[in-house]
Amino acid sequence: MAQRIPVLIVAGFLGSGKTTLLNHLLRNNRGTRIGVVVNDFGAVNIDSMLVAGQVDAMVSLGNGCVCCAVDVGELDDLFTRLAQPRAKIDVIVVEASGLAEPRNLIRMVVGSENPRIRYGGLVEVVDAEQFPDSRERHPELATHLRLADLVVLNKADRVSSQRLDGLRQEITELIGQVPVYATTHGRIEPGLLFDEPLREVPRVAEQLSFDELLHDHDHHDHADLFERPASGRYGPHRHLHDDYTSVSFTSDRELDPRRLVEFLEDPPPGLFRAKGFAAFGVAAERRKFVLHMVGRHIVFEPDSWSRGESRTTRLVLIGAGLPADAALARLHETVHTAAEPLDQQAMLGVWRYTPH
Repeated sequence: MAQRIPVLIVAGFLGSGKTTLLNHLLRNNRGTRIGVVVNDFGAVNIDSMLVAGQVDAMVSLGNGCVCCAVDVGELDDLFTRLAQPRAKIDVIVVEASGLAEPRNLIRMVVGSENPRIRYGGLVEVVDAEQFPDSRERHPELATHLRLADLVVLNKADRVSSQRLDGLRQEITELIGQVPVYATTHGRIEPGLLFDEPLREVPRVAEQLSFDELLHDHDHHDHADLFERPASGRYGPHRHLHDDYTSVSFTSDRELDPRRLVEFLEDPPPGLFRAKGFAAFGVAAERRKFVLHMVGRHIVFEPDSWSRGESRTTRLVLIGAGLPADAALARLHETVHTAAEPLDQQAMLGVWRYTPH
């Protein structure tokens, strides 16, 4: 499970900034090899390259990334090709058509029998300026947002701070606990969406800001060219965006699976992803359980500990505005402290999220 390639779906209404977000990921991923699938027909600009909307047209984008334009019906075959070991792809990003029904794409990924891929979540991109009008004309957008694992509130520089707060509240009322991430020009930290090459010295909990992480602050990049109104009435570019938090949890003591499942089913605010592996204090249960959580999609998969590997739980939480101290305190409460192991009934919640 840990080696499966995540398939991340990026959706949103026409003009919300999906391609701009995708361009940003390609320029700022620090070595991740991305397989891009464009489910659209027409000219799509990716890193200054014009990709014609031909079915199954594959174009090399350099640095190991490739782009394909496909019909929805061809996606499963394309996943098979991109997931082949020789392709060396780390993550697959599907940019859905602005008129696409994301539910169908989610079903294709979750229901795929390909053992080398897994669902990486649905990111819905929202145009902060146009959302009220778009939602009025297209009420189905509310349904799409309810499917999301993360909502990116793009073009946040085009509305006042009061209006931005109001949009956050409106979207939160629609979708509940799903994180809402505000940004401009599609700028989102790739580490919030998928794993990047590990840094040498990980920290227990850290706030990561774009002023630290963005290498290219050129105010005349493609995002500006495609999104700024010709009138320029919105003024100069501003670095308006949320930070994201990464929290690491380690325990040499085994966990209570019921408490861990309760934590995942009722996550702290802002939590988007959780990953790692756990050891459970259950009688006759000696396996390692690999965890992947994206939004509300939880998967456990039993595995074996390597020779000489300690039965240590290691989990990483990633979210936008995630309260690190409170999240860690709740994780510490999942440790099984009693002397006697739990019975097998305690594993029922885990089995509910284990693929058959």
